[in-house]
Amino acid sequence: MGVLERDIKFVAGVGEVRAKILDKEVGVRTVGDLLMRFPHRYIDRSRQLRLSEVDETMESTYIQLRCRAVGMSYVGEGSRRRFVVEVNDTTGVAELLWFHGIKWIEKRIEIGREYIIFGRPSLFRGRVSLVHPEIETIEQFLSRKHESGFQAIYPSTERLSEAIAMRAMQRIVQSAWELVNNDLTAFADPLPDELRRRNGLMGLRDAIYNIHFPRSAEELRQAQYRLKYDELLGVQLTIQARRTERHRSEGFVFGRVGEAFNTFYHEKLPFPLTGAQKRVIREIRGDMVSGKQMNRLLQGDVGSGKTMVAFMSMLLAVDNGYQACIMAPTEILAR
Repeated sequence: MGVLERDIKFVAGVGEVRAKILDKEVGVRTVGDLLMRFPHRYIDRSRQLRLSEVDETMESTYIQLRCRAVGMSYVGEGSRRRFVVEVNDTTGVAELLWFHGIKWIEKRIEIGREYIIFGRPSLFRGRVSLVHPEIETIEQFLSRKHESGFQAIYPSTERLSEAIAMRAMQRIVQSAWELVNNDLTAFADPLPDELRRRNGLMGLRDAIYNIHFPRSAEELRQAQYRLKYDELLGVQLTIQARRTERHRSEGFVFGRVGEAFNTFYHEKLPFPLTGAQKRVIREIRGDMVSGKQMNRLLQGDVGSGKTMVAFMSMLLAVDNGYQACIMAPTEILAR
């Protein structure tokens, strides 16, 4: 079994319980499933805001602050009890609030120390507050400066979000990639080197890495381009395979141009056909006598005569003893 087929429960940070939730909620069972489940957006964590820059338009987005802890307290009783840390920078004051995991977070806070704070802000009477933000010391932040400033956000469900927080999901994906990084056979590129060079495509392994951990906006763009190319190529190859299969099978031969077509064309048609209409009817006629299945898209402006071409093609089927059916998109056209 290759690393991509390995059960997700063996990835660091997952385990039995989270593995079952990942399977039930988003269909992730293996390492490969996880790494092929791409982020749906990214947050630029290279930028730090001042408190004076935070306004109401940012309440549904994530922001990053650099502030100093200046006070802490407990507020409320029972289930409404919360831990509040007051922080400031040179431009303002904010509150950080935790309702769960209070003892754990309290041990990490030191009055007078600076922290990098990441979360969604809310404003009440001009004061900024963040509920359950991520928080790390300046030293921790600087130690991972080499990492991408882009933080991937993965599509989730309510239950999955409760079981695996955003940051935890990112660590799980990182652990999965570390497993893959030690296996050079994983994500071997199926496209020839010449095809990649001709189309300016990033290698598959690099594309998978950069879709999860982009080091720059340009590398993210290249990764997205490569993966979109693969997806569209797969669609085109599937269509071509089906077309090839159709052409292997024998179809009905409509070899006769008979009374139905000739009577309509010479006696009933109220206007002469255009050159384009005649050309397309000849092409369709060629398909009908080939003995192979026809699959066509007839494209033209409104009023250019597509329905007439379809109707006259139907008459060729009738002349050869077959039935024909037209599907009309509107009741007016059907009538």
